[in-house]
Amino acid sequence: MKCYQANSGRGLSGLVLREIEEPRAGYRQVLVSVRANSLNFRELSILRGTYPLPVKADVIMCSDGAGEVIAVGQGVSRAKVGDRVAAAMFPRWIDGPIAWEYAPQIGGSLDGMLSELVVLDEDAVVHIPAHFSFEEGATLPCAAVTAWNALVGDRPLRAGDTVLTLGSGGVSLFALQFAKMFGASVIATTSSSEKAKRLLDLGVDHVIDYKQRPDWHAVARELTGGRGVDLVVEVGGSLDQSLKAVKLDGQVAFVGQLQQGQSIIDINVIYTAVATVRVIFAGNRAHFVAMNRAITSNKLHPVIDRVFDFGDAPAAFRYYDEMRPFGKVVIRR
Repeated sequence: MKCYQANSGRGLSGLVLREIEEPRAGYRQVLVSVRANSLNFRELSILRGTYPLPVKADVIMCSDGAGEVIAVGQGVSRAKVGDRVAAAMFPRWIDGPIAWEYAPQIGGSLDGMLSELVVLDEDAVVHIPAHFSFEEGATLPCAAVTAWNALVGDRPLRAGDTVLTLGSGGVSLFALQFAKMFGASVIATTSSSEKAKRLLDLGVDHVIDYKQRPDWHAVARELTGGRGVDLVVEVGGSLDQSLKAVKLDGQVAFVGQLQQGQSIIDINVIYTAVATVRVIFAGNRAHFVAMNRAITSNKLHPVIDRVFDFGDAPAAFRYYDEMRPFGKVVIRR
């Protein structure tokens, strides 16, 4: 079978299409024919050697994939042949808070989903929404679960709250859609009038052009009558501005990394904010399952920027890295 492997730190040139032996499902395992994958910033981080968690040598890339179960091993009760499934990114993290024993992750310390066939422990299997295509299902495991955890994992979002999202990547767009589903108001930042229109079409209440207003935190406060937003989904690495935008005792859900050179946050900003900074570690299987129920009930669809064929996977990675897509970049087989 064909798969894409890489070694961390070699960049995109290290992404290699290889032919390896087909796997077989063992005890409490399922064999999945992967039909689609999607890309996240973590894949670029792994290729660049900057990913903070362990990465195995010659790892099969991508945490995100969806496909059809084509065989099951003995003892399997959570899936059957023909089921349409994805995999929880942290297959040992079933519920509750994260712990290091649950830290092994698909597409990092464990082989990933950018392969024609994969074997998964049945505990990792999550059924994708019935109204989804495989391409849509492949967008969920990392970005969508991260956004869901950011909104409901600690202090559940309430109707009438205000959420600030940054940019138009996968996590931000899922957070936007989920926040509107909960009845919250959403302020979004962007640098493009075209993207601003698309954000408004998705239901954003206010858009801030951060090129015209680099002090976007001040605009967010103005839009909330000086109060500040209840929650910032921080994916831009600008933690200081997010802390200035959030209300007293609000929350910043921190996803990703600080901007280059910003290794220290002014303690006065933290003291003045009196807010919680919560680092989001994607999410557990229970988050994934609950999220899919909400997606199904609301007939939500993810935003997909572009779809590439499996043989063009390197081009998909390059596009994702260079083009600042609006939504998810998907690879299909």
